[in-house]
Amino acid sequence: MIEPKAGRLLVANPHLDDPNFLRSVIFLCEHNEEGSFGFVLNRKLDYTVDELVPELGDFQLPVYEGGPVELHTLHFLHQYPEQIPGGQEVMEGVYWGGEFEKLIELINSRTIDTDKIRFYLGYSGWGAGQLASEMDENTWIVSEASKKFLFASNEKELWKAVLKELGGTYELFINAPVDPRLN
Repeated sequence: MIEPKAGRLLVANPHLDDPNFLRSVIFLCEHNEEGSFGFVLNRKLDYTVDELVPELGDFQLPVYEGGPVELHTLHFLHQYPEQIPGGQEVMEGVYWGGEFEKLIELINSRTIDTDKIRFYLGYSGWGAGQLASEMDENTWIVSEASKKFLFASNEKELWKAVLKELGGTYELFINAPVDPRLN
């Protein structure tokens, strides 16, 4: 079994019925003794980033719900370490955060590929030992992350796509009903 760590995915087990994480895929940005932190990748909101940051003019990239914690905060993942200084590398070539003013400048000059940046309202977080406890309860399946999942264009199919790539028993979960009592 793969252990959680920064740069990996947490995939909700089909029996997880917490509405905050039902069939979610979370990219872990930090994982240590003090806790864990990441973003739900497959929960697109009805907002575009220009509605939240007026300085972006008509740049209409989608915004995702990163998790249930601090929904008033805006975060971003990107693949532009040289152009957006101050970001934290989470996995090879993928960065969390950085100088927001520089990001606004790059967006407004139309010099970045919109497939290499994602915005999130809020985040998913676990206190010390909380994620380990959830792992003991088989709440999450851990998978290696790849850019194709982090910046996927069809977020509605992401949960299934990750399970399919894991294969074996995990692939069987794809068709599990949301509520097994209705099966």
